[in-house]
Amino acid sequence: MMTLYSDPTCPLCHRTRFVIQEKAVAVNILDISQQHWPEDIAASIPYGKSPVLVERDLILFDANIIINYFNERFLQNPLMPTDPASKAQVRLMLHRIDLDWYALWEALIGNKKGKMAHAKQTLREDLTILTPLFEATPFFMSQTISILDCSLAPLLWRLPMLNIKLPAKAKAVEEYAERIFSRPTFQAGLSDKERAMR
Repeated sequence: MMTLYSDPTCPLCHRTRFVIQEKAVAVNILDISQQHWPEDIAASIPYGKSPVLVERDLILFDANIIINYFNERFLQNPLMPTDPASKAQVRLMLHRIDLDWYALWEALIGNKKGKMAHAKQTLREDLTILTPLFEATPFFMSQTISILDCSLAPLLWRLPMLNIKLPAKAKAVEEYAERIFSRPTFQAGLSDKERAMR
């Protein structure tokens, strides 16, 4: 049995749990805070951050590495396109999501003094600008669910908690979010603390 050490409030852990549910993989999920690692795990993770996946002697850290491992090892319910060009496009957008939005997380939750307002404005404006991509297809840039949806949904789930209200012209983003949130796999991947965020 694989074990995922997961912070129940971390959006990176949330996206990993969402992928686990979409892939229908049996994983034992253990809630953990960053300061309370088992000794054998702590010695194997240089950054001390979750999520961390343990399978026998294999220990993986970093959400994207874990997600790619699941997608490549378990062929059911693929979350990446098969052709190289489309796969590259997904990876480029995933890079942007991480670099432009997930990188704002510490500022969004107030851990970077004086940066919160700017981070909120950036996320609100970026989502609004990208509204046409949210309304063009049932899923983000795709006809089927992908890693992009699994990465975007945890951020969108947290918008009310972050006091970020999208403008009326970004209605398609909210409609997209509700479609994703209604998926049984998304609901199954939520921790109790995440359910309390909305």
